[in-house]
Amino acid sequence: MSEKEPIGVVGAGWVGLVTAACFAELGHRVVVREIVPEKVETLRRGDVPIHEPGLPELIERNGERLVFTTEMSELLDGPRLLFVCVQTPPTYSGDADLSAVQQAVEEIGDPAGKAMVMKSTVPVGTGRTIHREAPDLAYVSCPEFLREGTALKDFMEPDRILIGTDPGEEWAGDAVAEVYEPLGAPIVRTDISSAEMVKLASNAFLATKISFINEIANVCEELGADVTDVARGMGLDDRIGARFLQAGIGYGGSCFTKDVSALKMLAANSGYHFQLLNSVIEVNELQKRRVMAKLSKHLDSLIGKRVALLGLAFKPDTDDMRGASSLVLAARLEGESANVVAYDPVARDAAAPLLPGVEMASSAMDAVEGADAAILVTEWPEFAKLDWAEVARRMNTPLLVDGRNFLDGDAITAAGVIYEAIGRPSAGDRSVVG
Repeated sequence: MSEKEPIGVVGAGWVGLVTAACFAELGHRVVVREIVPEKVETLRRGDVPIHEPGLPELIERNGERLVFTTEMSELLDGPRLLFVCVQTPPTYSGDADLSAVQQAVEEIGDPAGKAMVMKSTVPVGTGRTIHREAPDLAYVSCPEFLREGTALKDFMEPDRILIGTDPGEEWAGDAVAEVYEPLGAPIVRTDISSAEMVKLASNAFLATKISFINEIANVCEELGADVTDVARGMGLDDRIGARFLQAGIGYGGSCFTKDVSALKMLAANSGYHFQLLNSVIEVNELQKRRVMAKLSKHLDSLIGKRVALLGLAFKPDTDDMRGASSLVLAARLEGESANVVAYDPVARDAAAPLLPGVEMASSAMDAVEGADAAILVTEWPEFAKLDWAEVARRMNTPLLVDGRNFLDGDAITAAGVIYEAIGRPSAGDRSVVG
């Protein structure tokens, strides 16, 4: 068996660590360069500074193949494929902040015979700009399509591998295709600009699908239809598909929020007004605020009321608070002079600095103790297993808004809790005055 090609990874964040660990699992020696010394020391001790199911075990199993360093020279000494996995957060204008990418380009330099493989999500045209700055360094656009909470599976069982190269640098694309070949996924070859656009367009489309079903949910509430039945009927059409037709309080996280905004600004900077994406963003922001109306339906006022948030992270199986609906809900509740208490099984430490006025409970039952209302924000599996009769006994007012349509409304109603969902007929419509 021939020796696997060594691989370099720039950045030990979420994408970088998942990429490095999975390539090591495939048999490659991987050198990971990270600029934060404390993070490198943490990783060398075997501790993983992010929450991703299965990642600590994968890193431990492949410890002999993984090298963590702060030195760029160590990264450049060997691997010809340098996977760039740095953050590109939005700026105040909504454009992508490419300062980390630019730093990587400057530190890598312009070595012939090596290829920069861009995993980070960047605006269309970034590859062309890097080519002008480093003409001898080959460039490959190879966007990541990983989801937090299922990243290892997404890497190992991808829907497709996208590889963008320009004429004269096909060798670099061939080398990237070779390291992904064991995964058995379709490999799509394009030019660099098209590959960069695929990532942005994919996330924008998925966000659009979520905002669309949330608009349908809002209409369902007005007309007495059930959005879960509507979504199921729609999703069985293979032209539509069932995925991302889950109504709720909107999408969150870094990818959708950032990429939709980046594509909108990219279009605007080129002179095109992307009206559809303006609507997608507006619908998503307003959806979170509709929860307030559901509370007001049952409570005369929120002043002094105790409201429990069940879940804080933007989705289950992560501690990521970027774009989390809980941040908006907590701010709106505090703006209405409510007292907010919250519980999340994983994201408590990450959330606490972002929510200084919110009481952090140690369990779901502690969170609902004496509460006048509860809002399910994140669909953690443990919430489906709660004893809702006990929840009803502990709450001052047994009112639950299921922001993810995650729970069994009939069972919760039978347990004595007033149940409100998104786009579904109310399980109870009596008002509670307190």
